[in-house]
Amino acid sequence: MSAALPDPTADLHWSSYRGAIHEIFAANAKKHPERPCVIETATSSTPRREFTYRHIFEASCQLAHKLTSSGVQRGEVVMIYAHRSVHLCVAILGTLMSGATFSVLDPLYPPDRQIIYLDVSRPRALVILEKATEEAGPLTEKVRDFIDTTLQLRVEVPALKIVDDGTLLGGMVDGRDCLEEQALLKSDMPGVVVGPDSTPTLSFTSGSEGRPKGVKGRHFSLAYYFDWMSEQFKLTENDAFTMLSGIAHDPIQRDIFTPLFLGARLLVPSKDDIQHERLAEWMRREGANVTHLTPAMGQILVGGTMTQFPTLHHAFFVGDILIKRDCRRLQELAPNVCIVNMYGTTETQRAVSYFEIPSVTSEPAFLESIGDVIPAGRGMKDVQMLIIDREDKNRLCDVGETGEIYVRAGGLAEGYLGLDEATKEKFVPNWFVDPQKWIDEDTERVQQQGHSEPWREFYKGPRDRMYRSGDLGRRKEDGNVECTGRVDNQVKIRGFRIELGEIDKHLSSHQLVRENVTLLRRDANEEPTLVSYIVPDMGRWNTWVESKENDRGLTVPQTDESMLGMLQRFWSLTRDVREHLKTKLPDYAIPSVFVPLYRFPLNPNGKIDKPALPYPGTDDLASAAPRRISRRFSHTSSSLSATEKEVAKLWAESIRTVRADSLEPDSNFWDLGGHSIIAQNLTSTARKRFEVDVGMRTIIQHPTLREFSREIDRARDPTGLQLYPNDELSKVNFLDENYSADAAELAHKLPKVFGSVSLDPSAATTVFLTGATGFLGAYILLDVLQRPSTSVIAHVRAKDPSLGLERIKKQCSAYGIWDDTWQSRIKCVVGDLSEPNLGLEDQVWDSLSKEVDVIIHNGAQVHWIHLYSTLRKANVLSTLALVQLCAIGKPKQFGFVSSTSVLDTDYYVSLSESDTAFGAAGVSESDNLWGSRKGLTTGYGQSKWASEFIVRQAGRRGLRGCIIRPGYVSGHPISGTTNTDDFLVRFLKGCVQTTLYPDIQNTINQTPVDHVARTVVAATLNPPTVPLGVAQVTAHPRLSIQEFGACLAVYGYDVKKTDYDNWRKGVERYVETTEIANREEHALLPLYEMVTTNMPEGTKAPELDDINASAALRADAQWTGQDLSAGAAVTADTVGVYLAYLVAIGFMKPPPDDKGQPLPPITINDQQRAALAGIGGRGRKV
Repeated sequence: MSAALPDPTADLHWSSYRGAIHEIFAANAKKHPERPCVIETATSSTPRREFTYRHIFEASCQLAHKLTSSGVQRGEVVMIYAHRSVHLCVAILGTLMSGATFSVLDPLYPPDRQIIYLDVSRPRALVILEKATEEAGPLTEKVRDFIDTTLQLRVEVPALKIVDDGTLLGGMVDGRDCLEEQALLKSDMPGVVVGPDSTPTLSFTSGSEGRPKGVKGRHFSLAYYFDWMSEQFKLTENDAFTMLSGIAHDPIQRDIFTPLFLGARLLVPSKDDIQHERLAEWMRREGANVTHLTPAMGQILVGGTMTQFPTLHHAFFVGDILIKRDCRRLQELAPNVCIVNMYGTTETQRAVSYFEIPSVTSEPAFLESIGDVIPAGRGMKDVQMLIIDREDKNRLCDVGETGEIYVRAGGLAEGYLGLDEATKEKFVPNWFVDPQKWIDEDTERVQQQGHSEPWREFYKGPRDRMYRSGDLGRRKEDGNVECTGRVDNQVKIRGFRIELGEIDKHLSSHQLVRENVTLLRRDANEEPTLVSYIVPDMGRWNTWVESKENDRGLTVPQTDESMLGMLQRFWSLTRDVREHLKTKLPDYAIPSVFVPLYRFPLNPNGKIDKPALPYPGTDDLASAAPRRISRRFSHTSSSLSATEKEVAKLWAESIRTVRADSLEPDSNFWDLGGHSIIAQNLTSTARKRFEVDVGMRTIIQHPTLREFSREIDRARDPTGLQLYPNDELSKVNFLDENYSADAAELAHKLPKVFGSVSLDPSAATTVFLTGATGFLGAYILLDVLQRPSTSVIAHVRAKDPSLGLERIKKQCSAYGIWDDTWQSRIKCVVGDLSEPNLGLEDQVWDSLSKEVDVIIHNGAQVHWIHLYSTLRKANVLSTLALVQLCAIGKPKQFGFVSSTSVLDTDYYVSLSESDTAFGAAGVSESDNLWGSRKGLTTGYGQSKWASEFIVRQAGRRGLRGCIIRPGYVSGHPISGTTNTDDFLVRFLKGCVQTTLYPDIQNTINQTPVDHVARTVVAATLNPPTVPLGVAQVTAHPRLSIQEFGACLAVYGYDVKKTDYDNWRKGVERYVETTEIANREEHALLPLYEMVTTNMPEGTKAPELDDINASAALRADAQWTGQDLSAGAAVTADTVGVYLAYLVAIGFMKPPPDDKGQPLPPITINDQQRAALAGIGGRGRKV
């Protein structure tokens, strides 16, 4: 083990309880009662108020006696309606002295969130700070009604305040102050004993994963680290600390308790002082020495000011990613400040790691020697930051290796209030050491000292626990940990997985961007949209704009701070940022919308208030691009043809964030914010308006204004008499038209001979699987691992193998099939199908050649619109590379998952009709695909044809294996789990939306996913023909499209059968009126062109012979003990299971209760539902 790695079996002094923080404060109050404790600084309307340790102690004791005399019990919650003031300190300390648990209600939170806090905590006492009521107003009627009807309060203090002489008042109740009786008891605490496992705090998570959770703190943690921090960071009783954290955010505890522990003083600013420029002036005026900040609050401190505050010697940051540029700016204003980046969560209760940046006066060059993102650092005293291998939790990741951050410490919170399962999932016992070891040592220690401390009554004994953070990190050579992302910080948009943190990382590297955050928002059409919010560095912006703006001939407003004004002023910046991201990210990860702001809104906790970030209206976005002064781009010039002008209008109608007169000849549809849904609508409108046949392929292949317009002109002029001279766009793309010739050329690269191989079902077999994170791939993985002698090496797109395994686990969990015992049998290699050798390093490729017995190539980029030339690398060249791998190292068997799309030509429909007329089963598995060497119309089908050709040629040279051709892969027949992006699933929903299903008699070759997966594995392990053949997966019997749609009526949906033309018109009417009717988009919109052109012809599928598939399934019984050679089919009952699943996950609405057969019961647990939210759709490489 590397010396830099912590020892997960080391003793972290579980029983070293320092005492309760209020007891330590009380000792300080008796030691120096007249020392300044809390100072409320002056404002324009209020004087400076200074309270001593005696004042705060006595007031807190008085409140504590009120709570205990009212029946508040140890551990019951006291909710504080709070305000940033001395009164908050009194309310917190009084609650702790009573033995109760304090929780804070921020008046700035909306009523619904306040009710959630009250509902979760169920307080037995309510303390209202008078200042909170004066500044924010009383509790709303809605909140008050909840309190009165739902809670069972023992006592309410309606207006707590401490007056200038230290007298404490609680507000009038029954004609006198409610704290009057306790005034005589203020010299002493009530004497309630608490211990390390007593609960002093109830803090709340942000709710980013749903409903906010209440986190129960422990007394152990509140005072444990302060003496170490005092020594490490030279904090003393002479320092002045600031209260700047959000009052309902757990860092407020650090603001208050640190100075009270040390006997120092706490400076409380007014709300007017916590603003840009004024906050820096306040720091300088009050001589603040130590501050705790979130990065967002730090940006307020330094934003727009030149005021220096040299007295500040330590700034502790926690709560979000800290960037070097923010540190640099702070040290410019506070040259003596040492910046400490700390890592911690509500669940760890304290910030638990630290990374120090020395002041510029002591080490001027240090900041420039580190990266842009400040590391989380190393664990504080008795805290370990463990980076645990996500594939093997019994192994710590080595230096430089990414894993999940687990925090091991004695000071972790107790857990989530009322959520035992969530607590067990996140707070886990340390499996590296026997917990009895610490219990025995603690027992021996108590026996040696001869007595047991009173607090042990409230101590559960040593508990060696770890908090599973969900953060990814890696350890550097110097032992510091840096966070690299979140396990769950991915979003899915149009089928692609995108790391928001990756976008923000590259945004922050732009020289003109000071702050940034990227979110997934929904536009006016409820379409998921990537939006990046940026705060410009105004100094650099002004310099840049002077040199650039005038050259571009732009008119730019300078003072308008409205959304439109900001978009217009910084339009050239957002364009420059977009170009910057194009060099860093794939096209699909570039945000559609950039919103410039002068500053970010903050929530009461001092973090960026993401829900408050404004989303620009479509009119503002459309008007933002400046009108061109330059004649070069003027629409009155000859640069745009008549067609281009008309197309510009069409684009502006479709993409409402652009204006027609801002478009240029090289304006790109996708760069303008176009996406697949908009493209479907645009091409549909273009067909009608221009009376030409253009579709999705046209806009994909010709995305600029000029190119798209020329395609319309071509369609209008089929004879070619008006083709543009020297037009390169008129050249036919050779690859897209000659996929069969390309395949023949690639086959020349195959090895001349392949070694023979024979598999033994009882012997250990290693399977290399691609596409394991896809729908079918997950079930192939399941089928392989159900065979006890097998192990899998899975090819996954991810940053590292641990993240790859996490993707597989999440995908399988989403389908309800993950088994934790698989962890030891799955190994991941990370790469990309579209890269040479699948993006794998040479040593990995070499290792696969020696280790693998079987290859199942299931991975592909699945997209029905992309061209062959686009899919060639991921789908065809990856197949060639894996076939070549079979000839290197040990001999291997090869299974290739193809598709019946290789048969989608009129030839095979006719052949099928002819064969079946004479009693044959259909297209033979031995057919050489000569009938589709030309004529396939989808790039996906062409790519599968080319891949099959390569594999068959390898078979002639001795490669042993099988090509497996499934049709539609439908859901699981028992669980109902299915791919909601599938055409047939969308068809069902679309029929419900239009209340019609078409009378189309074409049969559907759909087979349940578990049977397809079994056929793939069976045919690969037991090739039905030697050395290589084809196994076609076909349903017995098949439902027709009409019968499939009729199943909806069987289960009570209000749908009626109609002819195709009427059904098509219903779909068109629905799509055209979606926005006017303000309803959900039609499920078939992504396939609109396909279903509204000639679906009866387009859905004809040949009948298929499946003799080889049956033979493979019979032979597979030697591995599985099951003979599934009879095949499988989707019946009306199966469709009922699918519908039940689609209803359970919210994809479809349930049918009326009083109609049809009831849907079968389907259960989706919370873990599966959460996993379902993060899996991808079509268009991605799997």
